[in-house]
Amino acid sequence: MKRIVAQTPQGSFGLLPHRLDCAAALAPGILTYETEAEGEIYLAVDQGVLVKAGMDVLVSVRNAIGGSDLDQLHEAVKREFLNVDEQEKSVRLVLAKMESGFIRRFMEFQHE
Repeated sequence: MKRIVAQTPQGSFGLLPHRLDCAAALAPGILTYETEAEGEIYLAVDQGVLVKAGMDVLVSVRNAIGGSDLDQLHEAVKREFLNVDEQEKSVRLVLAKMESGFIRRFMEFQHE
């Protein structure tokens, strides 16, 4: 590995081979890595974690899409990963409303 560039909630994050060991939370975005044999590789990744230990770098994400066209990968991030986050927020909101309604009715039932 020559280098890795990933997106974190705080912004872009770069790794070179001799960097100290570290861990970083990944945000949905484009992860770029470069090797001697393959050159630059691009991956659209969902949120996850990157861990560097010695010369090993491990990346764990919910979803990833590889490709060489950065415009298509950028669109994939918007379409696939960021929309899922919005759907999850909507589902959590609906569940919270259902839970609060259930608790309110349960309390009313207990007082009768």
